[in-house]
Order: sequence, then C-alpha cells, then structure tokens
Amino acid sequence: MISPFPRSTSLPGDGRLVVRLLPAGGSGLETISYQYPLKLISPSPTVDQKSALVFLLSYGGGLVGGDGVNLSIHVRPGSSLSLVTQGHTKIFKSPSPDVLTSQKLRVQVDEDAAVCLLPDPVQPFEDSVYEQTQVFNLGRQASLCLLDWVTQGRVARGEDWSFTTWTGRNEVWTQGSEPGQKGRLLIRDNIILNQDGSKLVGLPLKHTMHKMSVFGTLILRGPVVEPLGDFFMAEFASSPRIGSRDFRSKEDQEKDLEEKSELERWRSQRIALESQQGVLWSAAQVRGCVIVKFGAATVEAGRSWIGSMLIREGSIAAYFGDTALMCVQP
Repeated sequence: MISPFPRSTSLPGDGRLVVRLLPAGGSGLETISYQYPLKLISPSPTVDQKSALVFLLSYGGGLVGGDGVNLSIHVRPGSSLSLVTQGHTKIFKSPSPDVLTSQKLRVQVDEDAAVCLLPDPVQPFEDSVYEQTQVFNLGRQASLCLLDWVTQGRVARGEDWSFTTWTGRNEVWTQGSEPGQKGRLLIRDNIILNQDGSKLVGLPLKHTMHKMSVFGTLILRGPVVEPLGDFFMAEFASSPRIGSRDFRSKEDQEKDLEEKSELERWRSQRIALESQQGVLWSAAQVRGCVIVKFGAATVEAGRSWIGSMLIREGSIAAYFGDTALMCVQP
C-alpha cells in the first residue's frame, strides 16, 4: 500500500524552532519539530511568561556514540527565547575513537530579538568522543546570552577528564547592514580537550586541568545583556590581583567590612567564597561582546558561582524571566 502522505525530508536528530511575537504580546512558538534522538519540549505559556521557553533534551538523557543532533532556530524580530535543559547532557562511551557524537546548533536572531541559552553542563563519559558547534547570527540590535560548559565526567565512577576528545566551537556573527551583505565574524571560540593532545606536554589530560571539575564560557552580546556584561567587567576589575595580600589584622578587616556599602560587602564575600571553593575566572571585551571564562573545583561550586552572579545583576530574570535561570540556580 502506498502512503498518501509525502515522505519526510527530515533526518534523525534534526530539529527546528521558530519564535515570533504573539498578537496579544509576548513571544510564542511558530514552529517546533524534532526527530530522535533530539527532543524539544515547550510548556504551555503562562500569563506572566516573559519569553518563549524550550527544553533541549535527548531520549535517555544523553547521546549514544555516533548520535548526531542538528538544530536550527529562528527568533523573529522583537521576540525572545529561553533555552534550558533538565539535567546534564550525557555523552556516552564511543565504541572506538573514530565514532563521533555531535551536536550542531544554528541560531538566527533578528532585529530587537533576544536568545538566552543557560543549560546544564555537558557531562562526557569515559572514552566518549564529542564535537559541538554553535553558530549565532545576530541582527545589529539583537541580544545573546550563551553559557557553554563541560564537566570532568562521573566523579562517583572515578572519571576525571577521562573522555577521549571533547571539542566545542562557538561563533557569533552580525548580519550585514544591507540585504545580501555578508555578515561579520565577531567571535570564534574553540576549546579542544584531547587525551592525545595532553601527551605532547607529557601529562595526562586530568593533570592539565589543575584539579578543576568544570570549565565554562559565558558570551554576552547586545543591548539586553549590556548591563550584565558591564557588571562582569566591573567585578573582574575589582578582583584582587595575583600575589596581592591584605596585611591588616583580622579585627581591622572585619571593622572595614562593616563600614562598607552593601555592594562592597557582597563583593568581599564573593571573593572569599571564590577562594574557598576554588573558583577561577576572567572577563574580557572582544568586538562588542563580553566573554567570561571560569573554572571551579566542583560542578556545584561552578553552578553556584555563575548562578549567583547572574541573579545578583538581575538582567536575565528581568527580561527572560526566572525560568531562564533554572539550570544555574545555586
């Protein structure tokens, strides 16, 4: 029997999202489609929802060796989208080093639109081989908040950066000012963690990570997150430099802390907690973007740090809603 329906043109792992402004205001989904092993879920919108919310998932909670995901997203003018997950994206063991597991994300963000991608970290298992590419094409007044982070693996099973290869690439482009004009590359951020590569310095990969359990990159671009970028730059500028010491007595330090403003007291507590929890970070401005790099001795310390910074500044919750922060809640 011949099916009366046309054959599907989508491939395994393909997905597509289109977000637009709703007639009554707010943002909603115009299109949502996906194929195994990718799964997309969008809860029913609420009255006070500030952006369209979509969960990026995979069947079984992870990607098996050889799986490929290819997701395209279009956020139309004036609309906003929050992308989150429901837990670590697990990358299962590959049967051999030449069996690649991959995820590709391409996002078009039109004028005055905004995207916030704050997922849980990727968790590559021992002997996994993974490659991730995320490309964002932004209108001149579009906004992007992107968090990309990876953990050492399953600590309970003794994994410590035991995967074969983890490769991540993030690109941010701006559209040309005229129709058909070629866009401009603002950022191409590449991270390659490889067991063979670490052998070139005579150390296993885990020893080159300096006891860090999680490594992350936050990329900010556009008017919506400009205050957040300024916040990170100001906090980084206020951080003590390497080798600096406070020679005052403990009593004088406590007295000075009491006399400080609320922001200064919070900052002092943050710096002390970073030292206690083994958090290292830096921030820099590159072609109109702010890039934050951070690492932490434990995954929860990293989550607590990035979450507390985003919540303290407040721009993400104010524009996208509290649900955008659910994966980074301390």
